[in-house]
Amino acid sequence: MSELEEVFLPDIGDFDTVDVVEILVAAGDSIAREGSLIVLESDKATMEVPSPVEGTVEEIRVNVGDAIGEGACIAVIRKTGAASPDAPPPEESRQTAKPAPPQEPVADDVPVIGTPNALAAATETEDADTPVRVAPRQAHASPSVRQLARELGVDLTLVPGTGRKARVTRDDVQRFVKASLGAGTGGGVPIAGVAVAAPLEIDFTKFGEIEREPLNRIRRLSAANLHRSWVTVPHVTQFDEADITELDRFRKAQKPAATERGVKLTFLPFVVKAVTTALREFPHFNASLDPTGEALILKRYLHIGVAVETENGLVVPVLRDADQMGLFDLAARLEDVSTRARERKLRPQDLQGGSFSISSLGGIGGTFFTPIVNHPEVAILGVSRMEWKPVWRDGEFEPRLILPLSLSYDHRVIDGADAVRFTRRLADLLSDLRRVLL
Repeated sequence: MSELEEVFLPDIGDFDTVDVVEILVAAGDSIAREGSLIVLESDKATMEVPSPVEGTVEEIRVNVGDAIGEGACIAVIRKTGAASPDAPPPEESRQTAKPAPPQEPVADDVPVIGTPNALAAATETEDADTPVRVAPRQAHASPSVRQLARELGVDLTLVPGTGRKARVTRDDVQRFVKASLGAGTGGGVPIAGVAVAAPLEIDFTKFGEIEREPLNRIRRLSAANLHRSWVTVPHVTQFDEADITELDRFRKAQKPAATERGVKLTFLPFVVKAVTTALREFPHFNASLDPTGEALILKRYLHIGVAVETENGLVVPVLRDADQMGLFDLAARLEDVSTRARERKLRPQDLQGGSFSISSLGGIGGTFFTPIVNHPEVAILGVSRMEWKPVWRDGEFEPRLILPLSLSYDHRVIDGADAVRFTRRLADLLSDLRRVLL
């Protein structure tokens, strides 16, 4: 019977091949029976391949990135008790023992969650003259978990692993971040898993004459809310365009009826109407993330916040039950809250309960922009100035009125593909508002 044991990939279920995402051992390492050799990943799920025998790894026959299937040879292991042909005597083996593999480096300038930092422990001493280096434990985790840890500024060596063989999982990292935030982190303001550096204190009078203008209360509150949202929500913005040529014709045809009702029919009521329809089809855009981060709160109401510029700053009054209003009602309501916002006559309840927000800069200009999500909402739509553009239709260029759309969203809740589907659906509704009736 051969002293060497080849390890083959066992049955992997319905998959023809799976990707090798991590190799946990190297040639010369000792391996226990059922000890993990490599990590495979398929459809964002990971699995470890254990060793069927105890012994020493002679050879690893796969590389990270390989796609392997059932029966592929993974490694060659020399069973325990089988001496290597050129193995040194025991005493020599002890003198030339292979050092432990180095730990993953952590950059000095990367803020890391957790106290004490594992790297800080590396210089602990028994006495002042004989420093003893204490190496941090090695953390076992898949590449996706390591990437999450890097994004959150987490030192994986400090995270207790609850997975198989003490492997660190995504849930372990998230729990560690929550616990660290609850306890606070040193060196700055603890926000979203990183220590934010304190603002620089600069004496600008050294460079020239200055004037100090205090921020009013609205701007101070807006600054605090926007900053909190920006550093706690992983923002992504999806850009799109809507052909509103036919909508513009319809709006102009309805102007006399709007005038009779005493309202001004702008494009914004149409946008609100289309948004409420799209939100019914994509309910997770009309939601909030549970404070624990482990559940989504789906809202059965559609209260749309609309950003209004005032001389004192930006405010976002809320149109309650916007889906239950017609176009003329929406136009009247928008005019009412905009007027009261500029006259500083909004009531507290006018600013509460929003489930989705719209920020329109169409009256000023610009093309696209990246609005900040109005936390605790998970998405916000930015609308820019419409523009006539040549569009290729039916074999020739035709002037079409194009409306730019910018959708910012919380990537913890919304995937990019769904964001594109949402903006595409919104563009379809705006191009032909009759779809709202379907």
